[in-house]
Amino acid sequence: MQNGAEGPGFGTLLGETGRAWRYRLDQRLKPLGLSQAKWITLLKLSRAADGMTQGELAERLGVENPTLARLLDRMAADGWIERRESETDRRCKTVHLRSKSRALLEQIDAVATRLSIELMEGIPEREVRLCMSVLRRIKEKAIVLDGGAADLRSIGSRKEGVAIRTAGVGVKGKHK
Repeated sequence: MQNGAEGPGFGTLLGETGRAWRYRLDQRLKPLGLSQAKWITLLKLSRAADGMTQGELAERLGVENPTLARLLDRMAADGWIERRESETDRRCKTVHLRSKSRALLEQIDAVATRLSIELMEGIPEREVRLCMSVLRRIKEKAIVLDGGAADLRSIGSRKEGVAIRTAGVGVKGKHK
């Protein structure tokens, strides 16, 4: 399916939908002092039991290491994260959430859940499940296409993506 009389093609619509969803979430998280870069970084770090190297985090965020370094400097100064010497490689540091971030992550989850409920209100649960199934299959194909790219494997794993949670939202917009 390509662009036609009905509007943009599938890929364009998918990208625009993701950007619109993130934009709305970003607007709702700003009062907490969070930019999109910060809340996404916190979410990625929350999925790592023992933190991760700055290089691993940069790969999962899809940014260059120097760009991430500046962001992490600001987040460390704000008390959200800390850098530690790696126990296995003295050349790198690992990045860890500070305890202050745990309560913030609960707030992010609550805001994201409310937004999800609002955006999905009135859409039958069976349609949501079908859409998620199709999107999962497309994502899996994108990962394995041309031999699979390692940098795509960490994109939106089931444990990640609080901001795009949709499972369990039914016709009345209630989250199960």
